[in-house]
Amino acid sequence: MKARAAVLHGLHQDWQIEEIDVDRPKAGEVIVEWKAAGLCHSDEHVVTGDLTPTPEMLRIFGVDSYYPAVGGHEGAGIITEVGPGVTSVKVGDHVSASFVPACGRCRYCSTGRQNLCDAGAGAFAKGMITDGTSRHRLGGEELSMFAKLGTFAERTCVAESQVIKVDDDYPLELVCLVSCGVATGWGSAANRAGIIPGDTVVVVGIGGIGINAVQGAKMAGARRVIAVDPVEFKREKAMEFGATHTFASMEEALGPVQELTWGQMADRVIMTPGVLYGDLMAGANALCGKGGTIVATAVAPLTQETAAINLSTITLWNKEIKGTIFGSLNPRRDIPNLLSMWRDGTLKLEELITRRYPLAEINQGYQDMRDGVNLRGVLVMD
Repeated sequence: MKARAAVLHGLHQDWQIEEIDVDRPKAGEVIVEWKAAGLCHSDEHVVTGDLTPTPEMLRIFGVDSYYPAVGGHEGAGIITEVGPGVTSVKVGDHVSASFVPACGRCRYCSTGRQNLCDAGAGAFAKGMITDGTSRHRLGGEELSMFAKLGTFAERTCVAESQVIKVDDDYPLELVCLVSCGVATGWGSAANRAGIIPGDTVVVVGIGGIGINAVQGAKMAGARRVIAVDPVEFKREKAMEFGATHTFASMEEALGPVQELTWGQMADRVIMTPGVLYGDLMAGANALCGKGGTIVATAVAPLTQETAAINLSTITLWNKEIKGTIFGSLNPRRDIPNLLSMWRDGTLKLEELITRRYPLAEINQGYQDMRDGVNLRGVLVMD
């Protein structure tokens, strides 16, 4: 079958809207007709190269190049076809994408850590999770699918382990947000950071992830939620989502945080900038007080191996640094749970969408993200 898709042919290039071939699903696979896809910064990283595998990594995956690639991992759609052995969804079901597979059987899934599922290995290799062969081509050439999903397409073939059934009455443009940005940001605060009522929390970087860390911190009972971002529009939005104070930079926030906490500094610092460069960790460490926690959520360049961390203060002040993927949540439980919180009126979702774009305007959507005028842009398929 045919489908229009946003294809990236190399570093620092625009997305091209092209017609691709999509094969029928095999065992354990489904066809999803994508209805909405979030313009997440993670897909931008394969444009800039921050998340593009090195030649050495590609050799391990057995491929010469990651490109051409169909983008998109934050998505929601409708099942139109199922392959043999599929039991968790049927034709007509509404589903959320899950960029983290959840096989339910590996060591991590079986111990409540679905975000670390072993089936996520080889995410940058071509071919399906199920059997390693490809279902997507452009002019006969195999395509990479971002996170094995490719939600920047009208339809793709994905593994059953990467779709999660949701109630049919949820708007799909809101479901797509929960599949990555909301879960990652909210979970970074409400789950991974270990916030307890009364904490002072600093969130650095108020994009599609950081804004949800703000509302997650507020919902977890933080006394002060301090949002840091150079863009005034984002600082204003942070106040609407629960921030109590905002600053343009970590340096600007340092003195006020010291005053607000009587010198104790923040209990939790959540790092959600567009790119987590190593030198930014010095500011996070300075803002974090004794016994505090720094959560590294944002994507860092794959080849970056250094960070500015004063290890003496980590040791003597009993601090900890935690990484997180998907907010350390479990997709099969937490995607439906977050949507139910929206239904109950406790979680903001509609307010996250600044602008909607047709597939043909994807490059404008990403330019708007770079210009800092969107919290989250959403592709709405024709």
